[in-house]
Amino acid sequence: MSSNMPLDLPLGSRILTAAVSGPSQPTPKRRPHSIRRTSTLDIDWPKGMSESARVRGDARDLLTGSSDSHVRVLNQGWIEVHIGPERVYESLSTAPEHASLQRVVGVPRSQASRKIVAQLVPEESYEGSPLFLLLDDLPGIYLASGEVMLEWSSVKQLKSVSGVREQMPRDVCAGYERSSSAFLPDGSGAATHQVQAVQELTRADDQQAWHTLLPEIVVASMRRARRIDVWLDGELHIDAFFQDSCMTPSGVRVGVHEYTLRVVADPSSGEILLIDADPRILPFDECPGAAKNIDRILGMHLHDLRSVVPRTLSGTIGCTHLNDMLRSLTDVPGLVQEMSEEPSAI
Repeated sequence: MSSNMPLDLPLGSRILTAAVSGPSQPTPKRRPHSIRRTSTLDIDWPKGMSESARVRGDARDLLTGSSDSHVRVLNQGWIEVHIGPERVYESLSTAPEHASLQRVVGVPRSQASRKIVAQLVPEESYEGSPLFLLLDDLPGIYLASGEVMLEWSSVKQLKSVSGVREQMPRDVCAGYERSSSAFLPDGSGAATHQVQAVQELTRADDQQAWHTLLPEIVVASMRRARRIDVWLDGELHIDAFFQDSCMTPSGVRVGVHEYTLRVVADPSSGEILLIDADPRILPFDECPGAAKNIDRILGMHLHDLRSVVPRTLSGTIGCTHLNDMLRSLTDVPGLVQEMSEEPSAI
């Protein structure tokens, strides 16, 4: 193999740690009288990985009535962002459109924090809309997209990357605890992660299971996908799925991060009564340890999670991607409100 060709490590050489369950079935059947929120963000580099990144996102809230065929789209959002090699926002388009968001164009990504973006669209933030979820997820997909470089780099480039990764911060999460297998003996970052081939998000028997997805991107790219199912059955029930996946040079989509989450909450107050996270795919042996700590948010309220999760599950007791999954549940009370305002017969 030429040192300038993508390495494309065989999946069999990257066995999952026993601490995770392996890829899940991402999309169960829709329940009667439920709401399903789905979102995807796809990042690619149309002119090559040394040039600008393009992020395209879609999100939708779908109400299911008494049967699968009784559906109504309650809300949806769309986004397209271009980020330059210097990590500056070059352009940002959304639907619904918000002129205020143009204030981040020309601004380094590091200066356009989640908090600042939320202040630019207070109504979307307050409502916990599909568009706001996409905006809030932008930092996460950009951070996770580093895996694409690992999958598509040549042997020569990987050696260079390892040198750069010596400067990676320690103790920022469970997976990057300073004694973690994420770091090689010389202190540099490991250049291969534990990934697994994943199946399609969609269901052949349900065209409404997800919003319309982009055609499969077969070049260097990454996709962040979320599904949140919400229904009432005495208590408020939540079944959620999260996955970061990327395309490999051989044309196989692999999962990099994946969790499923089950929550039961009080339907009136939103108090969390039960919560269970199942790590399905994670890059390092230490990553799944964060899931054992989420009982710290038992008794908290769903509408507070976006603010309390970063404080409660910070550093090595948390996982960036699990924390973001928990933060996304802040919007569930709004979904329940939408469900209660809809007539029972759709």
